[in-house]
Amino acid sequence: MTTPTRERTFFGQPPVLANLFGVELWERFSFYGMQGILLIYLYYSAADGGLGLNEQTATSIVGAYGGAVYLSTILGAWAADRLLGAERVLFLSAVLVMAGHISLAVLPGLTGVTTGLILIAIGSGGVKANATSLVGSLYDEHDEHDERRDAGFSLFYLGINLGALAGPLLTGLLQKTWGFHAGFGLAAAGMAAGLVQYTLGRRRLPREADEVPNPLPAGRRLPVAVIVAAVAVLIVVLAVTGVLRADRLSDVVIVLSALAAIAYFVVILSSRRITGVERRRVLAFIPMFVASAVFWSLYQQQFTVVTIYSDRRLDRDLFGWEMPVSWVQSINPVFVIILSGVFAALWTRLGPRQPSTPVKFAAGTAIMGVAFLLFLPLAGGGPNSAPLLGLAGILLVFTIAELLLSPVGLSLSTKLAPRVFHTQMVALFFLSVALGTAASGTLAGYYDEAHEVAYFGVLGAVAIVIGAALALAARPISRLMSGVR
Repeated sequence: MTTPTRERTFFGQPPVLANLFGVELWERFSFYGMQGILLIYLYYSAADGGLGLNEQTATSIVGAYGGAVYLSTILGAWAADRLLGAERVLFLSAVLVMAGHISLAVLPGLTGVTTGLILIAIGSGGVKANATSLVGSLYDEHDEHDERRDAGFSLFYLGINLGALAGPLLTGLLQKTWGFHAGFGLAAAGMAAGLVQYTLGRRRLPREADEVPNPLPAGRRLPVAVIVAAVAVLIVVLAVTGVLRADRLSDVVIVLSALAAIAYFVVILSSRRITGVERRRVLAFIPMFVASAVFWSLYQQQFTVVTIYSDRRLDRDLFGWEMPVSWVQSINPVFVIILSGVFAALWTRLGPRQPSTPVKFAAGTAIMGVAFLLFLPLAGGGPNSAPLLGLAGILLVFTIAELLLSPVGLSLSTKLAPRVFHTQMVALFFLSVALGTAASGTLAGYYDEAHEVAYFGVLGAVAIVIGAALALAARPISRLMSGVR
């Protein structure tokens, strides 16, 4: 009698998930490590190693950069679906990310910032869209393991947050000890480690990872290349002539993200290559897209308003030693690491009894609004008046909201995606993140320590109202999803 061999798994998931888990961990290490010190690098004085920009310009740049990362998922998704396939685009994008971090580390002043942030934004967009799409491809829509999908995405999200935890801690420590460029250099080294790890295991990915689902006809490639080149030249001209001002960059990304999202929805919904069921599922995604954008416009203020708040208002004294500002960015990943397994186990245990995705989105958006209202008891104090434990508690609420929406949103985008727009549907979810992230930079321009009650109160209330409206519409949205929960 032959004893059946037991299939190797990665915490109960397909074993190849470990490779995607690893590359995303290192990419997020470099991404969040750099972003943890980016804002203060922009507005700190030259005497403190920074560039001395005003805060409004600095937050606009950070918001625009963060939005551009997610906006560029369009390029990464389109290249995967029409030119090269998801796996090749993922690899090439990771190379661009590493080159961007090297530019920040070795090039001085605004030259390094401009070159580095453009390369990282384009590369990170390609990594994010295609890593997520490849994770989704590990699960068959009709097989017996489909309920593992949300749990698998939660584990993938754990890898993201392991990198997000370690990155700001180490780059912040190097920045405090040896300066900003040392911190940027460590981010580059982290991305190099991710590339090595991914290269060693990329052959284990499923064969469909190399497929091009909707190849671009050869006759259309030259016109597309001309259009891309023309757009690049136009951006350079606008920047050189001063039309594209640094303090309005986040506004530009908001407009571009909104226009791109509208265009994407129109193209997908009007396509003759999708079925009636697929079209209804895309329609169901629209209200959740809006809620996601609202959520991210508040959540991503960790890198704008919360960073300024931590620099100016937070008591960062730890037994006589002042911790780096960037360390605040590692509080949220600690909570995610602790709670992501809890949420993964919860969704697996509940199975078909778990709340529907629209309900999860509604709860995540409303709870994010509650998190902003929790700043109100701390409002109006002076320097070093906000307790670290108080901010940690608020960031715990951030995390609960995030885990209800973000990994679920990644999973949803792969489940609702029409077959011929698989990767590009993931890009649509990231467009909601682009819109929200850029908005976080614009909204930060209205933050004033003297008017914190109005700032946190209004934004928190708006998010709660939108979450409540989505909850009321959950049943009709679920019907449009045609069997997808």
